[in-house]
Amino acid sequence: MLKCRTVWKKLAPLARASSTLCRQNVRRAGLNNGRIVRAPAAQMSTGPAGGGGENQIYVVLVGAVCLGGAAYAYHTLKGDQKRYEERMAELLSRPHLRGAEKTAVPTESEPPAEEATETEAVPEPEPEAAPSPEEPSSPVPEAEAASSSKTTEPLPADEPVVEASPEEAAEPPAAPVVEPDVPVVEPDAPVVEPDAPVVEEEPAAPSEPSPVDLTEPTTAPVVESEPAATAAAETFAAEPAEPQPEVVAESALESTPASPKVPSHTPYLLIGGGTASFAAARSIRARDPGAKVLIVTDEPDLPYMRPPLSKELWFSDDPSVTETLRFKQWNGKERSIYFQPPSFYINPEDLDSAENGGVAVLTGKKVIHMDVRGNKVKLDDNTEISYDKCLIATGGVPRNLQAIERAGEEVMKRTTLFRKIEDFKSLEKVSRNIKSITIIGGGFLGSELACALGRRSTDSGLEVIQMYPEKGNMGKVLPEYLSNWTTEKVKKEGVKIISEALVKSVTCKDDKLEIQLKDGRLVKTDHIVAAVGLEPNVDLAKSAGLEVDSDFGGYRVNAELQARSNIWVAGDAACFYDIRLGRRRVEHHDHAVVSGRLAGENMTGASKPYWHQSMFWSDLGPDVGYEAIGIVDSSLPTVGVFAKATAKDTPKAATEKSGTGIRSESETEDTAVSPVASSTPTPAVEQHKDNYGKGVIFYLRDKVVVGIILWNVFNRMPIARKIIKDGEEHADLNEVAKLFNIHED
Repeated sequence: MLKCRTVWKKLAPLARASSTLCRQNVRRAGLNNGRIVRAPAAQMSTGPAGGGGENQIYVVLVGAVCLGGAAYAYHTLKGDQKRYEERMAELLSRPHLRGAEKTAVPTESEPPAEEATETEAVPEPEPEAAPSPEEPSSPVPEAEAASSSKTTEPLPADEPVVEASPEEAAEPPAAPVVEPDVPVVEPDAPVVEPDAPVVEEEPAAPSEPSPVDLTEPTTAPVVESEPAATAAAETFAAEPAEPQPEVVAESALESTPASPKVPSHTPYLLIGGGTASFAAARSIRARDPGAKVLIVTDEPDLPYMRPPLSKELWFSDDPSVTETLRFKQWNGKERSIYFQPPSFYINPEDLDSAENGGVAVLTGKKVIHMDVRGNKVKLDDNTEISYDKCLIATGGVPRNLQAIERAGEEVMKRTTLFRKIEDFKSLEKVSRNIKSITIIGGGFLGSELACALGRRSTDSGLEVIQMYPEKGNMGKVLPEYLSNWTTEKVKKEGVKIISEALVKSVTCKDDKLEIQLKDGRLVKTDHIVAAVGLEPNVDLAKSAGLEVDSDFGGYRVNAELQARSNIWVAGDAACFYDIRLGRRRVEHHDHAVVSGRLAGENMTGASKPYWHQSMFWSDLGPDVGYEAIGIVDSSLPTVGVFAKATAKDTPKAATEKSGTGIRSESETEDTAVSPVASSTPTPAVEQHKDNYGKGVIFYLRDKVVVGIILWNVFNRMPIARKIIKDGEEHADLNEVAKLFNIHED
């Protein structure tokens, strides 16, 4: 059609000029001769004197031009009609339109052609209807275009064309079927005749639905860009959802939930979903009630406390404890492992519009790149989030033995690296279905799990083995005599101890794991728990340009826990400077609570230094436990003062008195006052007895106390903290031990 118009534009001026010239010649001839002389046909080629032959030549030329143009237009229209029919056949043959008798095709009405000079109509081409390089546009006859403009309202230029079968329009589905190449909008679009030409537009990108798709509430099914509010409030999308290019209807086999909308900017961004992040969020909201805080975690769970995973959860009588994650504390009170219920948080997609701010948790997403200069991060799905202030609280990942890593896939499948909720659930299930389990590691985690599983072994017949390179349990922390006593305590729980054990290799043979030790001993077992320490997670150091400490690991931060002007680090991943004990990195719950709290305050402008001496604790069941502070290293000189224990000197009794199962949550709020020494006579130092009921162990460096362990002595940590803070030399530690009043009972 466009070619026809172009040819007509070129020929029309020539035809009009020829016609005008003919009329002028006829008038002149009539005036000269008094009448119009009709020349004989034989003289038309010779051109008589009267000029009639010349006029006939012009007439012949005009007629030839008209006939040629008509023939060309006819040929062009026939070709366009053929291409149109082929295009319609192609559209009707698509899979989602098979069996349909009619198609709902809203078309754009073509504006009426403008009147040209004289009686000819010369239509002007529309820029919007220009054919694409890949697909020519079909012509729209004038009559059909006029009828279409009366019955069809034109759609905006950025909306896709709708094609839907009558069956789909009659029965509204829960979600429309979106083909990759033909986006779907309203199924009740007006119907035109099947032979009407289709005006096709570029389909919209599947990841960016048009406003009609999201806001039409009555006729068109709504494609939601987020899960239902109630489900999101309860589960917060336990698994990461990828952007969905296709929305599947109810008739499909499965329905894939839409990906939640991630805020593109947040004032406070907290990387990591552990204790430090939650403490920071709570601190930020306390100082800035309208603050908007976004926590990004690669775990599928909301922030929770880790200590019960190796302590109280194993002593629960509830068979569904792995599902409820609720447990009874030593004081008998029941609580959940989660810091707050789901209702405490808001949906990430609602964070921007939250009038009073709030805390949102984006689960199942990992930050893989950090642009410090641009103040933004990139997630593992390439989503970018900008921030004003950021906290890195990525914690750590469990270490593994090289002998296990080299052993192959089958050995790795039967090995648990204990750290998360999923690890607890998996190990709890495994321990009920096997006959033998071996725990490698004699530290806090290994000893706690050994005691927990050992108690279960008496009822289930499970063989529990604990092996470690030290001479006794917690040999790197406790003095040798106390480590030996602890080892005997663990044995009484039903655990088989293999000390001074260095693993050489691990193999899988005859459906058993064989652990070959360097001294030649061979241990056969069904499952391995590797509890050999924690490696701080510093994956973002390279992209962010942050410094990692070469001695302790973790991000190096200043006294305010800052790594950069608007970046803070807290928890296990922070290597901070202790004004009393030098540079340190601590991997305990209380440190995560206090450092996260301080980082949150500093993110709101507090500028407080980290002077707190964090504590940690470990319970070997409800009867034996200890709390520690400072540097507790068995290689340092130690002085222990012990006394006879009573029924009140147990972790269970201590929690009953304090009212909380997580002891550090209450004691860190206390402030040490000037201690008053007991009038009880001074006991002997290091009473080496078979039973160490309760006592205080001092760790010395250059005659100064740098660490203290309170063995079955509870709720006295503020006193220990003040002793380390003072940093004084003590001539007689027996007098210092009186400050804890361990002999009063």
